Amino acid sequence: MKKEIKIFSPATVANVACGFDVLGFCLDTIGDDMVIRKTEEKGIKITKIEGYDLPYEVEKNVAGVSALAMYKDLKPDCGFEIEIYKNIKPGSGIGSSSASAAGSVYGMNELLGKPLDNTKLTYYAMKGEALASQCEHADNLAPAIFGGFTLVKSACPLQVLELPAPTDIFATLIHPQIEIKTSESRAILPKDIPLQNAITQWANVGSFVHALHTSDYSLIKDALNDVVIEPHRKQLIPHFDDLKNAIMEAGALGTGISGSGPSIFALSKGENTAKKVEQTMRNVYSKTNIQFETYVSKINTQGIKTL
Repeated sequence: MKKEIKIFSPATVANVACGFDVLGFCLDTIGDDMVIRKTEEKGIKITKIEGYDLPYEVEKNVAGVSALAMYKDLKPDCGFEIEIYKNIKPGSGIGSSSASAAGSVYGMNELLGKPLDNTKLTYYAMKGEALASQCEHADNLAPAIFGGFTLVKSACPLQVLELPAPTDIFATLIHPQIEIKTSESRAILPKDIPLQNAITQWANVGSFVHALHTSDYSLIKDALNDVVIEPHRKQLIPHFDDLKNAIMEAGALGTGISGSGPSIFALSKGENTAKKVEQTMRNVYSKTNIQFETYVSKINTQGIKTL
């Protein structure tokens, strides 16, 4: 059995417009590299971090917290070292903490002969994610571990539904170089919402799930509409309305805030349209004084990959 594994732990998009805290999908071109290594000395150690200044203390690092939770339950006759090569900027809104939390437990599970299924891996990864977001949720973790589109039916007990990804759907993202704290983006949300908005939102979620199963791109476009969260959070992202209008004019199926922001995603039918949307994003933000990065990615239906 292998003693070391190198993995690609992907970035993810959560909420997906209408699916606040339940829907997510996995990206293919953006992610962290991690190395997980078995050791004779018991315990969990983080031995290397490159890319961003993150804590080496296991209890203060999301990868360490999730690994420790799994380690304490499985009680393996070995230890593990974790190396993190961080390519996803923390606070970017595309699952930076989730990639770390999911990657460590995935790698350990592989080296132990896969005793745990994806749902159990997501359960342990949630322990690390809670360190970053102050609550256990799986809308970023589930697509990273399962791949493709996922819907978190329940967080307690954890139940994840795998959704099909239409073959011709592509994601485009723009990451404005501004910081939005998850706590701030949570605090801005209303405690109560009008009944009509709730009805519209859950109809959109149901329609989106059906559209994925039937590859109905027209219905995907109709369903990618957030009447509950986006009207409040968009005020934290400069030029959001201008960008959204331009994205839709460029032919995207839909667009919205990725996670709690500041990244913004768009889904398109076909890579050519996705690249046209990317250029449109760049045109809009090039007129501002805000630095940004853009990406085009197919939907990663595999999730975390062994390199």
